[in-house]
Amino acid sequence: MARERTYSVCGMCTVRCPIAVDVDDGKVVSVFGNPHAAGLKGSLCARGAAGPALLYDDERPQTPFIRAGARGEGKWRAVSWDEALDYVAGKLADIRAKHGPESLLLSDRGGPFVDLTRAFVRGFGSPNYCNHDTACARNVQHAAQSVFGFGRKELVYDLKNARHVVLQSRNILEAINVKEVNDLMDARDAGCKLTVVDIRANVPGSKADFFFMVRPGTDYAFNLAVINTILAEKLYDRKFVKEWIADMDALRAFAAPYTPEFAEKETGVSAESLRQFVRQFAKAAPQVVWHPGWMTARYDDSFYVSRTAYIINALMGAIGAKGGLPLSCKAGDVGRKGLKPLLELFPKPEKPRVDGAGWAEGRTHFDAGPGLVNLAFEAIESGVPYPIRAYIAHRHDPLMAFPDQGAVKKLWEKLELLVSVTFSWSDTAWNADVVLPMSTYLERESIIASKGGLKPQFFIRRRAVAPVYDTKADWEIYAGLAKRLGMEPLAVDRVEQLWERQLEGTGVGLADFDAKGFVELAPKPTYKGLAFKTPTGKIEMLSAKLLKDGLEALPAYVSPARPPRDAFRVAFGRCGLHTQGHTVNNPLLFELMPENVLWINKTRAKALGIGHMDMVEVAAVSGGGRSGQLRAFVTEFIHPECVFMVHGFGHTLQVESRALGRGVSDNELMPGGFGRWDKAGGAVAMQENYVSVRRVDM
Repeated sequence: MARERTYSVCGMCTVRCPIAVDVDDGKVVSVFGNPHAAGLKGSLCARGAAGPALLYDDERPQTPFIRAGARGEGKWRAVSWDEALDYVAGKLADIRAKHGPESLLLSDRGGPFVDLTRAFVRGFGSPNYCNHDTACARNVQHAAQSVFGFGRKELVYDLKNARHVVLQSRNILEAINVKEVNDLMDARDAGCKLTVVDIRANVPGSKADFFFMVRPGTDYAFNLAVINTILAEKLYDRKFVKEWIADMDALRAFAAPYTPEFAEKETGVSAESLRQFVRQFAKAAPQVVWHPGWMTARYDDSFYVSRTAYIINALMGAIGAKGGLPLSCKAGDVGRKGLKPLLELFPKPEKPRVDGAGWAEGRTHFDAGPGLVNLAFEAIESGVPYPIRAYIAHRHDPLMAFPDQGAVKKLWEKLELLVSVTFSWSDTAWNADVVLPMSTYLERESIIASKGGLKPQFFIRRRAVAPVYDTKADWEIYAGLAKRLGMEPLAVDRVEQLWERQLEGTGVGLADFDAKGFVELAPKPTYKGLAFKTPTGKIEMLSAKLLKDGLEALPAYVSPARPPRDAFRVAFGRCGLHTQGHTVNNPLLFELMPENVLWINKTRAKALGIGHMDMVEVAAVSGGGRSGQLRAFVTEFIHPECVFMVHGFGHTLQVESRALGRGVSDNELMPGGFGRWDKAGGAVAMQENYVSVRRVDM
């Protein structure tokens, strides 16, 4: 059989890079970056290259399962797809009859393909679609909305054309978007400066022109001092500020006390070095990008860190600028028609969201699209404003993503049905009533998706090979449930029926995807004019939405608490080899990084008698948390008040033989952490927890 090439979309993380897959005699022989995709240069990260290892991994779910014992006990009954779908649909129908259709909650990982899951939830009659973002970028989303009136994805990071990039709460070289990495490296080759603000010298920090190791939780003080310096030294873009920024007098008055000398006492960064950095940063304006963050579910004030990052970009005139943060274009912006939403196949449900996002007192400023899944979980237990009795976790593992597994499991106790749709085992799947195994991205098609940017496009995921095990694509799973629940518009037999529906009126046909796997809707990059969806039509320093909910747009800085004596603030993050917890058991990636280590400051380690790569026990300071053992990575390049570990380790499932018992799970060191969330930004504050560390004698 001749070698065949399929253009598709990676699924090893949430970036979803365009890929090319070569297949020989029905087996995947190589996966690489789509050579037609600008900026990708045919490359993938290590995780993307390990996709075939996931495909042929015999430790992923291979058939549907229905629980045969208590939740989490690990007793399963392997069943056919017909039995599994009949069971789930039957339970959903019973729950709808008893509690109403709004009693269904579904959460997923977000991304470009959510039109399918959102349509299913709406077709059932529920408003309760959520995503994972309260454990990731909700603070950034709400910060953007509070300043611009639109969300974070309405702006593009024009890294390739930037002259100075600041990374704060964004580890771009380890939490990898391949195109962004290539664009930044190209910009660096052209002379772009790089500044990194972090609690440790991560990979970007090792390559930076300016690296500021700040005291954990003081980023807001750092940003306020930057704003103070910009205003005091008149380094802002006067024309842009006059035309596009509202409430400048309020910002001036608020920022006045937050001098670099003030920030030096809080952050540890010298006032003079901060001033020097700001002056150099301003020289590059407007071709500057101060990244507002990606995973910002960190501190109590992380929402305001993102908000001030956007304000700094605005003061530099970078909003809308080439090499800054231009506005993203959709199909309509370039004279084309967008995809026809599957969501519109069904009427909007009558009941409001159970989490209160967008309507409840104190929550009207929250984005009602994906809502706040942590608050939806609380409604399972409380029944307020109405009960949630069925939950579908679609490619989402809240038990690994959120602090304090025990607390989350307790909230789920009143569920009558918990379904996991997943391509790998996870803690959430192990605690489900039904596991519906989804085919890996190399074995499945997905609905057509659109991507905004300077050159908007439609793109498609096609399956490269037939499923290795008894698994199904996501559209097949939801179509099967739709048939049984009377949701006719989604009850399709072929994915082409969904594709054709989506493409109606766009002028694009399925054959147009054959050449590249995507269809560009504009011949060249488009830098569109500025327009903001705020009440004033400008970039707002004050926010009426926040004020309505009793929140401040420019709150006073509050110095973060220092760790208790002989304790550390626990921090976590990403690396270039793993995507949170779901790749740790991957045969290839496990070999490269089988466990995490504990970064600890050299001086603090010496005082505790801990040497480099000694085994240590790390334990939650407050009661109820687990402890664990791992190796100490002793370094001077981490702040002495904290320790750091890569997230996603400490697996406990027997079905994951490689990952079992390797390393430590950071989220289990955060007792009570699930209930600590930001009332302004919506995200959980996961780096407000403390641990002790001691050497273990071997």
